[in-house]
Amino acid sequence: MNTPTQAGTWEPSPAARWEDAFLSGNGHHGAMVFGDPHDDRVIVTHHTLVRPNGAERARPPRLAAELPALQDRLLAGDLTAAERFTDGRELQWVQPFHPAFQVRLRRPSGGETHGYRRSVEFTTGVVEAGCAGWRSRVFVSRADDVIVQYVTSPGLTLDVTLDHRLPGAPDGLGIGNGAVLTPEGALVTLRAGYPDSDRAYTGVTLAVVMGGRTTLAPPGIRVEGAESVLLLTRVHRHTGELDTVAEGRALRELLPESGQPYGHLLDRHVDLHRTAYTRTALDLRADDEERALPGSALLLRPTGPALLERLFAAGRYHLLSASGLNPPRLTGLWTGDWNTAWAGAFTNDANLNLQTASAAATALPEVTAAHARLICRQLDDWRENARAVFGARGVMAPAHSDGESGLTYHFSREYPLHLWTAGADWLLKPLVDHDETRGEQDPRTAHALAEVALFYEDFLTGTDPADPADPDGHLVVVPSYSPENRPANASWGAINAAMDLSAARHALLTAAAYHPDTPEADRWRALVAKLPPHRINADGALAEWAWPGLDDTYDHRHLSHLYGVWPLDEITPYDTPGLAAAAHRALELRGAENDSAHGHLHHALVAARLRDGERVAHALGQVLSGDFFHASLMSAHYPNRDVYNADAAHTLPAVGVETLVQSTPDRLVLLPALPETYPTGELRGLRTRFGAELDLTWNPHEARAVLRPTRTHRVELRTSSGAEQLDLVAGEDRVLTVRAW
Repeated sequence: MNTPTQAGTWEPSPAARWEDAFLSGNGHHGAMVFGDPHDDRVIVTHHTLVRPNGAERARPPRLAAELPALQDRLLAGDLTAAERFTDGRELQWVQPFHPAFQVRLRRPSGGETHGYRRSVEFTTGVVEAGCAGWRSRVFVSRADDVIVQYVTSPGLTLDVTLDHRLPGAPDGLGIGNGAVLTPEGALVTLRAGYPDSDRAYTGVTLAVVMGGRTTLAPPGIRVEGAESVLLLTRVHRHTGELDTVAEGRALRELLPESGQPYGHLLDRHVDLHRTAYTRTALDLRADDEERALPGSALLLRPTGPALLERLFAAGRYHLLSASGLNPPRLTGLWTGDWNTAWAGAFTNDANLNLQTASAAATALPEVTAAHARLICRQLDDWRENARAVFGARGVMAPAHSDGESGLTYHFSREYPLHLWTAGADWLLKPLVDHDETRGEQDPRTAHALAEVALFYEDFLTGTDPADPADPDGHLVVVPSYSPENRPANASWGAINAAMDLSAARHALLTAAAYHPDTPEADRWRALVAKLPPHRINADGALAEWAWPGLDDTYDHRHLSHLYGVWPLDEITPYDTPGLAAAAHRALELRGAENDSAHGHLHHALVAARLRDGERVAHALGQVLSGDFFHASLMSAHYPNRDVYNADAAHTLPAVGVETLVQSTPDRLVLLPALPETYPTGELRGLRTRFGAELDLTWNPHEARAVLRPTRTHRVELRTSSGAEQLDLVAGEDRVLTVRAW
């Protein structure tokens, strides 16, 4: 397990495009490393770097007073009524994520480059490049929150600058460069003021030079005849001015008074990073010759197990590296262009949860902690959304966020995202999974769930027995929105979207489970009993809208209506076989629309829950053979490496896990949807939602699972042989041998 080629990737030449730059990050700072021995560039990013565009002052629409009239019109059959539920504003994007600058190291041209190789080691987060005596190593420290670059070469001569000139940088960006020689080392700074704003960001690089001569060479420094250069870089977003001299002293204080400063910084970082990364690993028994190939060559072999091994490893590495202050954005933690697609936002209605889907199972609580930080910072904004749009208590999550604001203001006629009420439950589901995995309830999650339940108490329509909204006496979700689709015969805002029904049911039941034996729990369970069932349409498929008369639109990248299948456990082949068959029919009818990576992998996750390994293999194959991955092993949104985007890279490990192992607090499913293309392998260090660590090995005939329970519990085991009960005892290993499905 975890051979060097599985724990990293490499290339025989420097990156020519920023999309191919190798990545390092600590969830705050990010680094994109080109590895050019003569003009090396490290693009610096930070989760807080979003450009003011007016969204920093945006508020949610105040529409609550108009809600009853809208509900009456929709229930009366006006299928376009929701298009008028707006305050008339133009579409406002969230503040776009952008790069800071590039740390640029220019050496005299003409030197030898034989033996060139650049690599990134996933177990340490170190990006290394070297040739002919020159060597550069870069990592972003989890311990000290600093970008570390260490360059060595005999008689090292180079110029060091901070260069803001990256694609899409606005003309009005107010740039101020500085360089000074201090007792702590050479200090190079760059301040950038946003156009028409009092906000700015400042980068500070401390250069500690061993040997040779260091002089000022505005806008940077020149180093001549040195043995090594150690660069420490941070960036801060701020108003007013940043004390760069004090920041330089703070950087110098990270270094030991004696010994090797690079080794000291690396050891502190690796203690945290390696511990997290190595908890889980996948081995598909790939050929060693294939494993030894550079990533760009391996991508040309999409059906080989070596590629999936490396992408699984890279996906967990990039996911961990992007998560800290926040979970990953659409681009993770990285971008080399100021014009980042879809503002580089946290897109909550699908992408964020897809990217973090493997966190609980593959033992990355650091990712879930980052997800929780984002939510907890924004709960006040979620409360304002609920009050402003629906006049309700509790919380309502936005579909898009820049990380600063959790307010709902990004919506339009074709994307009425202000009507999406399922978001809070959807975003809290990973936190619930995490609690189940560790066997302890986080009080912050419990509190947030209670607020979601309060929202549904106020929002669900039809509680008056004398005036039922539904002819069968059920509660109604109105208006209701299924991201980002619409009925074939109605407008986008409709009634009883399947996702909304699943979210309401799950939120109310889960809130009751977190707050048992309370009057509120009794009320919430009573509301669940009044929710309508899912509807099966004339095609035998689970309908995307349970309200009669709303027709399905099948060719769409989103699979919001199958929320009950994945990630919820509301619809399963074991407990609700009829609904599972209808969900499977809905999946069969679903088109790929524009071939977005998240659509294909979302399809694969649902198919795995429905035990359809052939459909998983097809969806996975669309991504592996569709040229979705750059040489960096970061992915694109569309085929042919179109639009830098982390969805495929971060979601792929979750697909791998779901084909092999699925768990709930009371059930374990082994090998439910294993593609025939990966007949042999080992998955180590998986975490289950019933509190056991699991190692799995399998071949075409059988599988062997070793369970290490942390709590005593009875679970149902599902295999190809059927179901049986397992009594697990905390601290006692349990070995299972089963046939494949």
